[in-house]
Amino acid sequence: MSAKLTSNQKRVLEIIYTYLEVSGFPPTIADLKVELGVSSNQAVLNHLKALEKKECIKREEGQARGIRILPFGYKEIEREPLIKVLGTGAAGPYLESYADAFSCWMPLQKGILQNEQIRRCEDGLFAIQVHGDSMINVGIDDGDYLLVKKTDEFKSNDIVVARRESETTVKRFIADGGKRYLKPENPNYENIPIIPGEIFFDGKVILNLSKIK
Repeated sequence: MSAKLTSNQKRVLEIIYTYLEVSGFPPTIADLKVELGVSSNQAVLNHLKALEKKECIKREEGQARGIRILPFGYKEIEREPLIKVLGTGAAGPYLESYADAFSCWMPLQKGILQNEQIRRCEDGLFAIQVHGDSMINVGIDDGDYLLVKKTDEFKSNDIVVARRESETTVKRFIADGGKRYLKPENPNYENIPIIPGEIFFDGKVILNLSKIK
């Protein structure tokens, strides 16, 4: 079990959370120095090392803003987990890819990560916002936020995030004998044939966040 946090360590966690929620990025060492009112980089690093040791955060080596809050960290500050939102996907024709369009972090309802299947793939989760109406017959409406799992394994009938060059879309993947295509869930749209080497899958939709009550 992770050790209890000091008041200063909890404050650092709160600062990290606020930066993620408001700006979309964790604070730098310089940001934390200003927020904490200290002049020493080492003082900040000591707090971060302690938080990492207590399994509240994970730091990515070589990245100035490479800080991620872990489940115990969220619990300690009694805040909802945050998930990265990677721009938009099309429920209609293809839209410009979200790949370089990281937009923000959004809080997840607390109960979502209690689902064991979702918790197991937490590190590979992201969210996108859908635009269009090609998936309305499965309850995916214009403006909905979808929880997506990064994976290399797909089976027929999975709802996927598919990419073609610099464009992306959300459709149902169909494998029917030798045929592979992306199927819209709206009869006003046509199937999209999957041409090897031209269409790639970036993830599988596992939850419509906008439909959770």
